[in-house]
Amino acid sequence: QVQLAESGGGLVHPGGSLRLSCAASGSISSFYVMGWYRQAPGKQREWVAKITSDSSTVYTASVKGRFTISRDNAKNTVYLQMKSLKPEDTAVYYCNGVPLINWGRGAQVTVSS
Repeated sequence: QVQLAESGGGLVHPGGSLRLSCAASGSISSFYVMGWYRQAPGKQREWVAKITSDSSTVYTASVKGRFTISRDNAKNTVYLQMKSLKPEDTAVYYCNGVPLINWGRGAQVTVSS
């Protein structure tokens, strides 16, 4: 089964930017939809952004206009560009496909002054 590995997380000040990457061990071309999810402390995992194989995108309301999802099928990688970060964006970020496969370890994003 394809394994997913997220990277690019870190500590950033409010208003800052980060770019997350999700590298798959195999082809992501078979996944019509790839997405990013996040789980904040004490909260359930929620979806953040999704992208289809023809690059249609959808975002949860709280990140629309600030986050951009993209995918590179040739590199088997999905990206999440995050701008104007807020403390409430603090969470562990994960990527996954539709249908869901095994979750990776995630990337910790902490937004704090």
